[in-house]
Parts: sequence; C-alpha cells; structure tokens
Amino acid sequence: MGVDLDLYKGENLVVLGKSGSGKSVLIKIMVGLLRQDEGSMRIFGKEVSTLNKKELNALRLKIGFSFQASALYDSMTVRENMEFPLVRNIKNLTKGEITKKIESLLDSVGLPKSINQMPSELSGGQKKRIGIARTLILNPEIMLYDEPTAGLDPITCMEINNLIVQVREQYNTSSIVITHDLACAKVTGDRMAVLLDGQFKAIGSFDEVFTNAKDKRVKSFYDYNFIES
Repeated sequence: MGVDLDLYKGENLVVLGKSGSGKSVLIKIMVGLLRQDEGSMRIFGKEVSTLNKKELNALRLKIGFSFQASALYDSMTVRENMEFPLVRNIKNLTKGEITKKIESLLDSVGLPKSINQMPSELSGGQKKRIGIARTLILNPEIMLYDEPTAGLDPITCMEINNLIVQVREQYNTSSIVITHDLACAKVTGDRMAVLLDGQFKAIGSFDEVFTNAKDKRVKSFYDYNFIES
C-alpha cells in the first residue's frame, strides 16, 4: 500500500519515478486498461473498476492519453490521424467543421503546415506535438502524458514541456505527467509525487519534495538526474 493521490481541477500533477516503478501502470488503471489488485480508483466520482463497457467508453472520452511513442498510424496523414477519433466519436460534423478543428489544434501546437504530411516525414518532437493535438481533439477534461520527453534532445524536451503548460492554460485541462525527467517535472508540475517501490515517498511542489525529502533515495534521484534549466 502507499499509493494515495488526488488530482485537483486545473493542475498539472507530475508522477516521478525510475523506469519500472509503476508509473505507467497507474495511468493505465485510471483509464481501465488494467485493474488494480486492491484499493479504489475514482475518476469524476466513479469507481473505474465497476464501470461497464459503455460507461468506461464514456469515461475515456473525457480523458486524453498522450502515449510515449505518440501512437500515430503510419499509413495515415496527419489530417487522417486527427480525423479518426473525431469522426468515430462525434457524429454529424461537417467536413468544414472537422478541417477547422484540426487546423486550429495544429496551429496551437506549432505545426500548422503539417496537415498533409505522413508520420514518417516528422521528427520525434513533431510526432509528440501531433500526438498531443490528436489527444486534444475530443476536448478532454484530463490529460495523461506518458513520458512526454522520452527520446528527445534537450531543446525539444523544453519545447514539449512548455507545450504541456500551454495546453493546461489554453484548454483548461487537469493533467497527470508521468516522467523520470526532472527538468520536465520542474517545468510542467504544479505538484509532484515521487513513486518508489510502489509507494509515494514524497508529495508537494518541486522545491518542497527535494528540500524536505526524508527518503535518501529521493534526494539521490535529484543529485543524479537533475540538470538546471
């Protein structure tokens, strides 16, 4: 036990931990991809593990999941990738309305000219941006970011970090950011929780967590990983 956490409306909450600590498992439980062995996972006041298929699908429409690998369909253009969840879940939209929404989101992530490109033509950072834009297309209330800066160079990491903050401000989302990147945690997080051995060992602001850390492993995590931005 020891995994006890609340996400507040309008905040970016970072879950920080080493690879294999259970960070990604946590957000998969949130969307019903996995079921917890014990305890409770409540989203919007509902216990996720008790939802039927229809209720779970309705819940997932309110939660945007930005995958670590962006999860774009290689055989589809950027436009088609973004159209896919929209036409599948929202009926009666005109072609013009769909195009307007796609163009607006691509502009918000800084890639307005990518609409007809294939994923193979995009850099890793551009794929991340398109993945975030596609996640936003259904207007989610909660965004889940799984290792958003993994595999990116330092400059692109900072661009993605700033985009995560921008998304919260522009679209009024609440977010959970799963990462082992301390620079990402510092820039994006209003609060952070450090997950070690299946337990949250420290919760608070970035400075609070690393100033008041009682577990030496939390402090050593800082000493080993953090690069001042």
